[in-house]
Amino acid sequence: MAYTMRYEPHKLLPIYRFDVRGTRLSEETCTEQQMKQCHLRQVHQPEMPELMLPKDTSTNLKEINNNCDTIGTEVTEKRKAKNLAKDLKTRLFSVLLNSSSQHPSINFIPNMSAKLNLSISLTLEEAMEWSKSLDILLADPCGLAAFRAFLKSEFSEENIDFWLVCEDYKKTKSSAKLGSKAQHIFTEFIKSDAPKQVNIDGNTRDLVSKSILQPTPACFEVAQRIIFSLMEKDSYPRFLKSDAYLNLLNKAQGSNSNR
Repeated sequence: MAYTMRYEPHKLLPIYRFDVRGTRLSEETCTEQQMKQCHLRQVHQPEMPELMLPKDTSTNLKEINNNCDTIGTEVTEKRKAKNLAKDLKTRLFSVLLNSSSQHPSINFIPNMSAKLNLSISLTLEEAMEWSKSLDILLADPCGLAAFRAFLKSEFSEENIDFWLVCEDYKKTKSSAKLGSKAQHIFTEFIKSDAPKQVNIDGNTRDLVSKSILQPTPACFEVAQRIIFSLMEKDSYPRFLKSDAYLNLLNKAQGSNSNR
């Protein structure tokens, strides 16, 4: 005798909810048709990707530590190189302003610039900055030394020497030293028979000779401004076109590419 099962889509079926320990939490009911629909949604639900964890984390940690050590070493080396370059420039500026001359206000070593390899710590960016203005050039000790070497080759280094001693003079605090330095600068660069006479007009020369009788930090300001303008309009453009400057750019570029 055959039995036929009746499909009753609206018959209520019990649904139980359990926690992770198997304890029944609640009881609900739904139809058999709802059960099938719920089952189909579960079947077609995309599977969560399997999370793959490395078996040996110690190796990865060692690699991370090694990478951190390498990066730290590179940063340290770059800082050392940068500090070395700054130190070299500071010493260079100090050498420019300190030597055994007849007076502290006239501090130069004539052959110093020619003996230095200025491209040792010079980057291409720094050398190219010099072309923006004479102020930027003179603010960089390497640029100052390179420019003075160029003026020396043209037998006109008295202009940059005068500008430098005026910079030193303006920073003098002692009244006694101010008067002494003023007399030596006037004798060295201003008076008619000065060994390094700079090219200023007669009125400015007379103005300086009177002002040093009661010296102030501004005694040579007008004369210094004239000489700066002369270098800016004449010597500075020639320096930027000179072989000396172009060779420095090439050396700095080659040095940067080898780093």
